[in-house]
Amino acid sequence: MERWVGRVALVTGASVGLGRTISQALVEHGMVVYGCARNVDKIKSHAEELKSESAKGSLHAVKCDLRNEQEILSMFAEIKNDHGGVDVCINNAGLNFYTTLLEGRTDHWKNMLDVNVLALSICTREAVKQMKERNVDDGHIIHLNSMVGHRFTDADEHFYTGNKFMVTALTEGLRRELRAMGSHIRASCISPAVVDGTEFLIRGKENPGEPTFKGLEQKDIADIVVYILGAPPHMEIHDIHVRGTEQKL
Repeated sequence: MERWVGRVALVTGASVGLGRTISQALVEHGMVVYGCARNVDKIKSHAEELKSESAKGSLHAVKCDLRNEQEILSMFAEIKNDHGGVDVCINNAGLNFYTTLLEGRTDHWKNMLDVNVLALSICTREAVKQMKERNVDDGHIIHLNSMVGHRFTDADEHFYTGNKFMVTALTEGLRRELRAMGSHIRASCISPAVVDGTEFLIRGKENPGEPTFKGLEQKDIADIVVYILGAPPHMEIHDIHVRGTEQKL
């Protein structure tokens, strides 16, 4: 991770859960991290906590509604103005409304697509654009995917599953486009199953209940991000599937 010290990472959905944990891990390894969310108060508080802990890097909060392309573009303009541009883009933000296909609401579907697919694609496009402008040939794009991006699950997640299948396809498409350009920018995916302690698990569910098994920990996923970024330049980690040992499916 030494080569990433002082370089810039964007983490979407950084106010809570995996985004917060990943941001902290990158700051601890010396990166300049921009964490985005609609409400940045939690990110600002986290940034102050990290300062008091004398972390090697720094965390900067940037307000952005990922459903709004203009706000995404403004976010990238701010990062470029302040620190030259993005070297690492971690598309972590995700959204799920738990309804079946036959009972789902169109506005919920649109919100899911805006965050899970379109924002991920726009952030990827803009990040690679900034890398190319600065002749950064060792940048990295990491998508937080899901095990449901590779297999079907409960009926109330079928539309979300479709979103994540798109992320799987987009990651491979990105890898091929970068290779066709002769670029050494790498594209990776992380596909976790159940992660304990994330707000994502309970958002949208009326009665989420408690998992009946030990799931993954948030730090497990942050450690995978660090592992991916720390891989030697000749190695591209395309997709890591990870689940808790006790999880059956």
